[in-house]
Amino acid sequence: MTVTMRLVIARHGQARCNVEGRVGGPKTCTGLTDLGRHQIERLAARLASAQDSEDRIDAVYAGPRRRLQESGRILASALAVPLITDPGLDGPRHGQADGMLWREIEAAFRGPPQTHPDRPYAPGAEPWNSYLTRATRHLTGLLEHADGRHVLLAAHGETLHAACHLLLGIPLSQSPAIGFGTSHAGLTRFERHQDSYGNTRWFLAALNDTAHLHASG
Repeated sequence: MTVTMRLVIARHGQARCNVEGRVGGPKTCTGLTDLGRHQIERLAARLASAQDSEDRIDAVYAGPRRRLQESGRILASALAVPLITDPGLDGPRHGQADGMLWREIEAAFRGPPQTHPDRPYAPGAEPWNSYLTRATRHLTGLLEHADGRHVLLAAHGETLHAACHLLLGIPLSQSPAIGFGTSHAGLTRFERHQDSYGNTRWFLAALNDTAHLHASG
């Protein structure tokens, strides 16, 4: 098997909206905490140590929200690669929920957004399956554009969900019943393998790997 492409997804570090338990949309996201920056710096050091190997990263993509931009800049600087701002990597559109407490939203909705995936969880909010449809469509185009390169996304946890649905072939109808680990600065790696007959398929090589946050030094 030959690895012909890698998609690496790093969730952003801890953000202020995470600490406050608030819905961190464009109006509310004020960036990373000191801990969040430290988390991403640890991840960046881990990835930079492999830049001279086959695990290199060719480019870093980040969505527009401040916590993603800050994470992306730290990663791109450590890896000495371009940072590409990609509006298509933005998270769900929260509508009037932006800035509200998640516990209040979930109490009114009787669960998180994926509980009722075809209903908006607040006025103007994007239903969970609508978000997944939009995100998987965008990821398809991104992978086509970056074909053959090894790319890193500084992303929301929701982007990881979308990538798993897309690359592992999980129907969106299953979204209320499944979930994936999305720790701050967690690392997930997909690899596209090609066999000697020219057949290709995607492998999930690592999911929510946080070893860099627990290593000494």
